[in-house]
Amino acid sequence: MSLLHSDAQPQPVRGSVFRGKDLPARFLEFIDEESFPCVGSKIALSRGAIETFQFGRLGDAANDVPVLDALSAFVRKIDDQDPDDSTVHSFAALFDAPVDTDEIVFEHLLWSQLHRLHKVDVERGNPPAADVSSDPQNKKFSLSLAGHPFFVIGLHSGASRTARRFGSPVLVFNSHRQFEQLRADGRYQKMQKATRQRDIELQGSINPNLGDFGGSTEARQYSGRKVEPDWQCPFKFARGR
Repeated sequence: MSLLHSDAQPQPVRGSVFRGKDLPARFLEFIDEESFPCVGSKIALSRGAIETFQFGRLGDAANDVPVLDALSAFVRKIDDQDPDDSTVHSFAALFDAPVDTDEIVFEHLLWSQLHRLHKVDVERGNPPAADVSSDPQNKKFSLSLAGHPFFVIGLHSGASRTARRFGSPVLVFNSHRQFEQLRADGRYQKMQKATRQRDIELQGSINPNLGDFGGSTEARQYSGRKVEPDWQCPFKFARGR
């Protein structure tokens, strides 16, 4: 999935009219559109490996426990996966509202939601993932929940990047460990190259926020906004915070 470009021209929001149980179906249809650039997402969709869960308004504290419970079950499923099974799974948290965010508002809602999930995770006594950093300013940062590291991708109606523009807020949690396995067996590089080419075809430019793990903190990419050079994550994610 792609990030935004500050020079992108406004385009219609896809999946903009939906309520109730239509939301998960509309999101999967969005991924299945021919123009959607992310090759990895399309492969996961074809294998039935995108798990969708619907919640209330993004940023609402009522989401915290249900989201973390569902993520914890997802982590157990990944951990129990047959080592010979190369399927990469994604967890998509779909939120009913707000449907009229801009990039600044969405960024705030995303980080406040993630930080509250972190706080509940700490209260449950879950340890941080040992293979990544818990410091959002660290180049090795990845969000730890239920003892597992995740790369988070945010989508919303006000995204400048077309591939991130969906009518309702979505947080996609991708397993950092499964990404590392893709890198180890060579699949990641091939998918990345194909995705970037498709993104250029879709929007006319390569995503300016793209980066490889360890080059800069991946926290800069979560919301999809083209953040400032001196941007810092608004919350702390060290254990006990």
